[in-house]
Amino acid sequence: MIRTLEEAARLIEKIEICTIFASSRSGLPSLWEQVDLPEKKAGEKGWGRKIEAVWSWKNRLPAEFPEDIFYGKIKGGYAVLMSMRYLREVHYAGAHRPVEELRPLEQFIYEKIRIEPWETTSLRKEVVDQYHCTKSQFDTALKNLQISLNVVRANDPDIERDTWVTFREAYPDFQPKTR
Repeated sequence: MIRTLEEAARLIEKIEICTIFASSRSGLPSLWEQVDLPEKKAGEKGWGRKIEAVWSWKNRLPAEFPEDIFYGKIKGGYAVLMSMRYLREVHYAGAHRPVEELRPLEQFIYEKIRIEPWETTSLRKEVVDQYHCTKSQFDTALKNLQISLNVVRANDPDIERDTWVTFREAYPDFQPKTR
């Protein structure tokens, strides 16, 4: 059981991939199940120490250990943390799809992010207005861009809101293992 960010980093290096929160459908272990911090008690205000830790660690781990830990989405839309070794040697080959193979809305969003980083709320408003899609269509397209390893959350520890950049911008030296 883990209690600190450093212990969480070591856990991810050991197990290689985990979801953020427990999900029996994912077939993966979760960070949530490994954290030994108190949950919110009845009548207590706020989230409780356990959810505060897990929620912040999903962003802090890849920001503070960028050479070791990757945050992204996998098929099914599950948010995961994985070791960079696992991303490079296993996950990338099966998950990456060139943006040209994606749907037009996904390509449209990718082009906006390719030109400059975007915070989710601003990007959603801009795309919904320009592309005339629904919020749900936008959310699905952004999720698919993450699953296909075309966009990722910026790893800057000072960014509080999800801000999107291209995978290549975030990981310019990334070389997947070739089989």
